Amino acid sequence: MTPVLELRGIDKSFGPVQVLHDVALTVRAGEVTALVGDNGAGKSTLVKCVGGIHPIDSGEYLFEGKPVQVHSPRDAAALGIEIVYQDLALCDNLDIVQNMFLGRENKRGIVLDEDTMEEMAARTLASLSVKTVKSIRQHVSSLSGGQRQTVAIAKAVLWNSKVVILDEPTAALGVAQTAQVLELVRRLADQGLAVVLISHNMNDVFAVSDRIAALYLGRMAAQVKTSDVTHSQVVELITSGRSGDLGLTNGVPA
Repeated sequence: MTPVLELRGIDKSFGPVQVLHDVALTVRAGEVTALVGDNGAGKSTLVKCVGGIHPIDSGEYLFEGKPVQVHSPRDAAALGIEIVYQDLALCDNLDIVQNMFLGRENKRGIVLDEDTMEEMAARTLASLSVKTVKSIRQHVSSLSGGQRQTVAIAKAVLWNSKVVILDEPTAALGVAQTAQVLELVRRLADQGLAVVLISHNMNDVFAVSDRIAALYLGRMAAQVKTSDVTHSQVVELITSGRSGDLGLTNGVPA
């Protein structure tokens, strides 16, 4: 099956500092790919290259098997790539519907088409089996951390997206809210989306991911099936770039 998103030989430098070295990443529909790595490994830079915030210096960017050029977040969104950053980018003074359509409002003539937006927001939340939100007209300021994360994810999948990238979606959540968000992440993949989960939490990674991609000092140490590795092997890949026969040899993938 052709991967939805494939990166080959991606290099990225900021001035004299090379942050990404020959990085390869494969993301498939219907799977959760966990992107892991220590602070400074290059995860955020790689995601911003995928999202069109940073231009890549060299390498191939393929979407659904075809080479593409992504120069801006608008280009990424046009392909069907949505990124939910850690700050969620939600406005507390707006309600759920207004947040989900912020910047992409439906209009009927010169006025907002509130009925259609309400219907689409409700349908999206229902399709994700979201039951913790009392009203789609609640202000975001009244929501819990887990509910905010849910709204941010629903906003991402509202636009017929094909790839959803989630940056540390459970970082600030309690146990119950974490379980709800992880269930939602799994449901996205089960509905056929390609999901990239960035996380430091190995329990979360092993709970929902199908594959793990481990970055080490700007290089892809390994991309493996989750079922083929242990917690300790992934930790070794993150901390040293190598675990047994798996990983980097002198900075080059084994």
